Parts: sequence; C-alpha cells; structure tokens
Amino acid sequence: MTLTEIIFILTGTCTILVFGRKLVCLLMMLAPEFFCPLPESFFTSLGKWAVVTGGSDGIGRAYAEELSKLELTTGGKVKVIAADFTKDDIYGCIKENIEGLDIGILVNNVGILPSQIPCKLLEISDLEERIHDVINCNVKAMVKMCRIVLPGMQQRGRGVILNVSSGIAKIPCPIYTLYAASKVFVERFSQGLQAEYKSKGIIIQTVAPFGVSTSMTGHQKPDMVTFTAGEFVRSSLRYLKAGDQTYGSVTHTMLGGIVQSIPTWVLQSESFQHYFKKYVKERVRSQELSFSKYVNTPGQKMGQAKNGQTLSF
Repeated sequence: MTLTEIIFILTGTCTILVFGRKLVCLLMMLAPEFFCPLPESFFTSLGKWAVVTGGSDGIGRAYAEELSKLELTTGGKVKVIAADFTKDDIYGCIKENIEGLDIGILVNNVGILPSQIPCKLLEISDLEERIHDVINCNVKAMVKMCRIVLPGMQQRGRGVILNVSSGIAKIPCPIYTLYAASKVFVERFSQGLQAEYKSKGIIIQTVAPFGVSTSMTGHQKPDMVTFTAGEFVRSSLRYLKAGDQTYGSVTHTMLGGIVQSIPTWVLQSESFQHYFKKYVKERVRSQELSFSKYVNTPGQKMGQAKNGQTLSF
C-alpha cells in the first residue's frame, strides 16, 4: 500500500467519523428521550434546592419556575437574595445564605451586554466600567458560584451545574466582541470542569441558545427560531444527559450548524458589521426599549414559584 493510498484511507476514515459524530448528535437532539433519557426520579434525586442566578427575568426566571414545577422537593419554599453581580463584595453574603443547603442544581444564568446597540469596542460608552461589569457578571459570577456550590455536590456525589452561554460564542463576532468572548470563557471553563468532576457524579453542561424572547434580546416576537424563555428552558432540560454542550433545542442546533458554516471573512467584514448593527438598532427602536429594561438586571426580586425550593438572585 502506497503512502498516497494510506493518506486517502485515513482522510476518508476521519471524514466518516466526523460526520458520523454529527449525525449521532443530531439524532440525540431529535430524540433525547431515546438516546439520553432522564430517569423519572432524576430531579428529585439531585437535592432539595436549586440555585439560579439572574432569576429576576427571562431565562433565569424561567429556569427557577420550571425547576419548581418539577418538584425538586415538596417544601414549596423560595428564598430570594438581592445581589448585584457586577460588584466584587457579594459572595460572602451568598455563601452565608446557602451554607448547609442540599443544592442539587446550580444555574449560572446571570449576564449583561456591554451596550444596548452592538458596536466596536472603543465605541462603548463608559468602556472601563463596562469591561469591569461584563467580566464580573458574565465570567467571575459563574466561577465564584461554582466555587461555592461545587464542594457540596462533590461531597454528596451528585448535582447538576448549567452554565448559560450563547450561540454567538460559536463564531468570531465583531461588534459583540466583549460579550462573545465572555461566553467563550463560559464554554471552555465548563468543559474543563466537567472533565474534572464527571467521575464524581456531577453533570456540568453549557447551554448556548440563539433567539430567546427576553428583555436582553429586545423581546423579539416568538417564532420557529425564537422561543419564549419558558419554551426554551423546558426544551433545554430534556438534554441534560446529551453531553457537555447543548444548544437546547433542535432548531438552535440546526441554526448553529448554519452559522458556523458561514465563512469567517464574511462575519468579519465591515459591511456585515454595518448592516447587522443597523438591523439591531432599528429593532430596538421599534420596541422602544430603554437600556435598563434591555439588560438582565441582577438583584431584582423574583416572584414566588408554586412548588419546589428555589434560591434565586
């Protein structure tokens, strides 16, 4: 067998393996109940409490409400802690409030955009402050909450940590540079942490949605691609055993494949940046949203859920 033949065989084998893996992933998304089923007692076996950051609105609130409906426990308790995750001195209070709780699920959802309208880095107003806020809220908050909650999960040998990223982290994304980079950190940190603690019985998964109708996305009208927060959360929870990363739905998985197939030079072109910025600006204007409503503001209290024990921030 010649070297050329060996190279062709190896190339063909690698191609088959790559496409085979993608096919398996797609099948898992289409039929999670068959390929990665959750036992009926899965959620109740995890623990008595769920901790959700950014639970005041949007995806975070939907997680808090949905986990309560799944009856993580029968106590019917909701504990709310007001915490501004852009600040540095909040974690002592958080740790004190959750000390000794049997926490089964941690959802690191809290996050902010550096600006209402996407723009180049140096065009962001109050840039130094926004850099600090985005890193604290999108990056540091996740790491610190894992640091607080993970030891108890390791000791009990069970638990789930869901770190909410974004589909935008899958591609180079100018005019969303700071936000996208913070979400890339979420993905890499989660992958590494899952490798470290999978053997301890802990699931650590990144959830990377595209369109979800929340204040952060300008309350887009739900359609085939854009979900309500509740719809997305219910869908994403079906894929808890589908691997260390998920888009949370079949639609967003397909959209992720399409987006990643776009040539990088197109995404990085000045014309793309110009028209995408124009599109977002017109959409925001049409919704007449203020910036305070647009971001997912940590610290706002969440209403009490009906069932389960949920600790939200």
